[in-house]
Amino acid sequence: MGPRITALAIAAILVLTACTFGSTAQHPKSSTSPALPSPKKVAWTACGAFQCGTVTVPLDYTHPQNGTIGIAVIRKPATDVGDRIGSVLTNPGGPGASGVQFLRDNASAMAALNVRFDLVGFDPRGIGESSPVRCLDGSQEDKFNALDSVLDDPAEKQAAIQADKDFAAGCQARSAKVLPFLDTPSVARDMDMIRAALGDDKLTYLGFSYGTFIGEHYAHLFPTHVRALSLDGVLDPTVSANDLLLAQLVGFEKNLQAFLADCRGRASCTYGRSGDPGTKLNTLMQRLDSSPMPVGNRALTRALGITGVLVALYDESSWPYLDRALTLVDQGNASVLLALADLYLGRNADGTYSNETEANYAVNCLDRAVPPDIATYDQVGAAYAKASPFFGLAEQYSNLPCAYWPVKATGEVGPITADGAPPILLVGGTNDPATPYAWAQSVHHQLAGSVLLTRNGNGHVSYFASSCAETIEDSYLINLKPPADGYTCSS
Repeated sequence: MGPRITALAIAAILVLTACTFGSTAQHPKSSTSPALPSPKKVAWTACGAFQCGTVTVPLDYTHPQNGTIGIAVIRKPATDVGDRIGSVLTNPGGPGASGVQFLRDNASAMAALNVRFDLVGFDPRGIGESSPVRCLDGSQEDKFNALDSVLDDPAEKQAAIQADKDFAAGCQARSAKVLPFLDTPSVARDMDMIRAALGDDKLTYLGFSYGTFIGEHYAHLFPTHVRALSLDGVLDPTVSANDLLLAQLVGFEKNLQAFLADCRGRASCTYGRSGDPGTKLNTLMQRLDSSPMPVGNRALTRALGITGVLVALYDESSWPYLDRALTLVDQGNASVLLALADLYLGRNADGTYSNETEANYAVNCLDRAVPPDIATYDQVGAAYAKASPFFGLAEQYSNLPCAYWPVKATGEVGPITADGAPPILLVGGTNDPATPYAWAQSVHHQLAGSVLLTRNGNGHVSYFASSCAETIEDSYLINLKPPADGYTCSS
């Protein structure tokens, strides 16, 4: 997941509720494709404090004559027009996160870049405003997200399997036209069309989490079109689907234990005042399994409770909000923990959803094949539980919907290259839960000439968590001067 889950967003939840947690690989056989028409320059229109537009791209790059789709783009023009370099394209990850909404929410945090660059965000194909894939309606998605994911009895297991089959079938019924074409290499090709439509000779790009994977593919397909790529929270294309999840479980467990240790040692952590917070948290999840907590006309189930905890572990600055949410649960009020889960899952106040969950599966299921047999998932339970006593069994079958996916995976697990590209900046946090540091190290070995910047600390991605990392990434994107390979930000 990308850095869209910010402390600011979580703080907003607390205000609102006072009154009332993937990613994959594909390697094109060749960078050649049928001749494409040059995209038209973007026709920008005002949309609040930003400018919005659309870039028309082929639905199917192997058969570009078979129709087009529109890619939604948003721009905040450079503040120093006379010294403007060009555009910096951004992506917040997911897959499934809206780049349009991301820029609206985070443009002010990229003010230094905005002096010399137009900040540009986009909704990748199948996401947000760009031909969004849909699988379920709001009430169906409520049930899907609330369903217990710790399959510890036959009835729960059968219900989960059926729900996964229904989810995949719903995607086919509602989104058959776009479903085969949501792979990451196609998104990378879209980015080159966006680059041309923006009038930039070469691409300057700041990608987070899964957005780094799009950047890796762009550099592979279009190495001579790269000006500068900063890839923060690096995804490793050599890791299989279930092993990827296993590594994330290790990371989230470490971040959870760091939160609990901090709570035990800090008097201001209210959740730790009436008993050990770790013991209390495990007891809470057991209780939610048998007795979900009512919240208005909804309920906090174990699955939603686990998700609510997960979201606050993306950013260490969110730990106080997790403390607050769990303290309120102690008092019989589960509204904040449920709201945290809703934030992660893209649920709106009116019961509708963004299409983040649907798009996440649609991209991942194409990009990386998963085992088709239930027995494989049964067998990983022990390893997952060891990796994360808290999250492991809840995530054991989370790749299973892809086993029933109506479109065959086209991706391949293996190393990626970008021969001919200029130095690419890779940024890894030593205790990043969603994109473990080892992945940044692996991609550093795969991409010749790349530079690795290390941030010591917890939480997902570094740009928004570390002024050191932000300054170095900005300087690289502006001046094309990467740090010394192996440079470390202490926090």
